[in-house]
Amino acid sequence: MSATPVADALSWSIDGCTIGRAMAVLGEKWTVVVLREVFNGIRRFDDMRVRTGVPRQVLANRLATLVEHGILRREPYQEPGSRVRHEYRLTSKGLDVYPVLITLLEWGNRYLADPGGPPLEFAHRDCGAEVHAEIHCAAGHRLRDPREVVPRPGPGARRRERGAPG
Repeated sequence: MSATPVADALSWSIDGCTIGRAMAVLGEKWTVVVLREVFNGIRRFDDMRVRTGVPRQVLANRLATLVEHGILRREPYQEPGSRVRHEYRLTSKGLDVYPVLITLLEWGNRYLADPGGPPLEFAHRDCGAEVHAEIHCAAGHRLRDPREVVPRPGPGARRRERGAPG
């Protein structure tokens, strides 16, 4: 008789979990808000600060973290008569976060929107249709129910030592 899914999951170490690592970079409210602004075309520090209400030092820290992790890059610009400043642009690594943001927005729109509806939607630039995230397997099957997905050890998985945490 095979082990239950929970018992099997408990036999694998979660050290090095990429979900945990991703959340260490992206998992703070202001970080996601900053990314939302950049995806919406707001690239300058002062514009982000005014639009979001994020405290100056918090914004500076979040932008620095996103640059440090290669999600954003700094681009210099200069208004006439002013000093050189920087705006923030998405890198390829940053653009790869977009489906996560779309999924998060969809969830929020479904469960947390005001009665009048959500304040933001994403649309396909070419046709105008609303954009949404979907889960597909590598063979191309669309998975309509999250229960169709099962976790399994990946190539970097290691068996957990008996009695060891994680």
